[in-house]
Order: sequence, then C-alpha cells, then structure tokens
Amino acid sequence: MVLRLCARMDLPPRERNALLVAAGYAPMYRESRLDDPAMAAAKQAVELILKSHEPYPALAVDRHWNMVASNRMVALLLQGVAPEMLQAPVNVLRLSLHPQGLAPHIVNLAQWRHHLLHRLQTRVTTSGDGVLAALLEELRAMPEPQGHPGQLPVPETSLGGELAGVLMPFQYRTAHGVLSFISTVTVFGSPVDITLQELALETFFPADDFTRQVLAGLH
Repeated sequence: MVLRLCARMDLPPRERNALLVAAGYAPMYRESRLDDPAMAAAKQAVELILKSHEPYPALAVDRHWNMVASNRMVALLLQGVAPEMLQAPVNVLRLSLHPQGLAPHIVNLAQWRHHLLHRLQTRVTTSGDGVLAALLEELRAMPEPQGHPGQLPVPETSLGGELAGVLMPFQYRTAHGVLSFISTVTVFGSPVDITLQELALETFFPADDFTRQVLAGLH
C-alpha cells in the first residue's frame, strides 16, 4: 500500500524511504558515497562524460548543488575567484551569486540570478528540503544587481536573437573576453541508489563562435 502510494505520488527514492520508515517498514533504496566500490561503474561514467565534454565546461552536483566532480575547463574559468569560495564543499549556486565568487564577472547577472533562484525555489517547493530552503534565503540576501530581470533584455549572442526566446545564456567575462554559454542537465536513468538519483551533470556549450574558438584555444 505504501509503495503504491509512493508510485502514485511519483516520489523520488529519498522521500519513498522516509515514507516507508514512517510507516514502520525498512527503507527500500540504499544511499552510497560516490567513492564507494559499488559505485565504481557509475563514477567512471560520470568522469568519462565530464572528460569527453572538453573543451567545454562540465560539472556534477549533488542534491544541494554541491560540486562533486568537474572537468579541467571549469577550473580555468574560476581564475580570480576568492580562494575561500573554492574550499570544499563548493556550492555552485553560492559560488555563482556571491560577490567574491562569479557574480562580478557575470555580464547578465540580473537575469542569471533570477534564473538560479527560480530553479532553487522550484526544488524547495517540490522537496521540502530544509538545507535548500536555508540556501535560498542566503542567496536572496546577497546583493542584487541593478535593474529588474523583467526590465532588462537578455543579452543576445551571435546565434541570433531567437536564442533569448528559448534559452537563458550564461555570459561570463574573462581575460579572453566575454564567453557565452547555454547549458543542459543530465541525470541517471532508473537509478536504485539515492546518490545516483540525486546526482546531476550540468554541461555547458558555447553559444557563439567566439566562445567556441576561445575554449578550443585553451584546451
């Protein structure tokens, strides 16, 4: 009956375990560390995806948006960030919006901040996770960029203005110039381990030819 209710509500494994325990049953899904020997194949898959995505940045995050793995292109884009922001665990949302993190270098910060806070708010609403709720409040308290995201045009790239209508570009100022990216998020299919179910791989792709050429030169 409990499992049927979980399926009906389409609950993720962590919430299914909690409901089973509350009903007096043993948890159904295990939770392993990514460096557990049983996770070796999954870990190798993550590392292969990240490595194969070079010369473009890619990283893997856990359910609280803490970075658990990345390819070497990510480190190249973090030059100039305060060292304390890069001490583990590195929360990529905090890193993105903190004044000592990426925020001063993000060209479209107002739009990107709105985009990230909306993603986080959605996760808080669906999960009820207290850690994410606290992170949301912390990020909201950080200095806001000038202008309201609804009043500012989304920066265009050489791909054309149509990009702004369907995707939120991430525009980052570097010593090589302004790099523009779009991103995708990938998750494991049908995982039976909570760690894998909550692991997300975010891969960034160049949104214009300039970014593509710069990254190729850095590789």
